[in-house]
Amino acid sequence: MQLHTYLNYGGNCEEAFKFYEKHLGGIITMMMRHGEQPGAPNAPADWANAVLHARMNLGGTELLGADIPPDRFQPIRSAYLSLTVESDQEADRIFDLLSEGGQIFMPMQETFFASRFAMLRDRFGTSWMLLHPRPQRA
Repeated sequence: MQLHTYLNYGGNCEEAFKFYEKHLGGIITMMMRHGEQPGAPNAPADWANAVLHARMNLGGTELLGADIPPDRFQPIRSAYLSLTVESDQEADRIFDLLSEGGQIFMPMQETFFASRFAMLRDRFGTSWMLLHPRPQRA
């Protein structure tokens, strides 16, 4: 059994996945547009370049995504992708990238469990928790 996260976008799935690939070290392994699917002539012309299905390896897991009609799209509300990083500097770098044009729910700060922790929604509508944990004491 495997569990994957599948994200819907309102027309900017390709842009989001390329952004995550460039800045978070992900690797896009598949990107199929509606116009490339079997029976594509049945797809509306304005929907031909919309992403039907995308896959990305990111942070040791597989992230899936697709475009949906913009009038049906809603940003993630009650779920977050939680990204644990190796350093405070990496947490700050990623926070700066993902928060640009997005919405910050909790600014980057120190907590009892992390030297860096933040919660935000990026400009693509994906909600993130960023974390650089404190070392565990025995």
